[in-house]
Amino acid sequence: MSEPSDVAGPSGPALRLAAGCRDVEDRITGLTGQIAALAEQQALTTHDDEHDPEGVTIGFERAQLQGLLAGALRERAAFARATARLADGTYGRCSACGRPIPSERLEALPAAETCLACSSRRR
Repeated sequence: MSEPSDVAGPSGPALRLAAGCRDVEDRITGLTGQIAALAEQQALTTHDDEHDPEGVTIGFERAQLQGLLAGALRERAAFARATARLADGTYGRCSACGRPIPSERLEALPAAETCLACSSRRR
């Protein structure tokens, strides 16, 4: 298993985590705006879209957006935990077994909390 190559250097993981945090915050802002716009649209219409054969219903669209928002909020929490691990020096170590998380995994998933072996066991 490879050691996390850039855990010791402050720029690599810190930059990836900061970029990930910005991306997820942008997604949260966008999704929140879409949900608000959908609520406003629903308040302005009087037709019954639940029986409209031409497209998805407002209820379905709202549920889909709320699901995406819930995922983004979970991702934001994961980035916050990863940032805390970076600050306390445990970033790059599996939270389950304590072994190093390969740098390739951290590059792909900067907020990863577990190594591949432990991640596979959780499913």
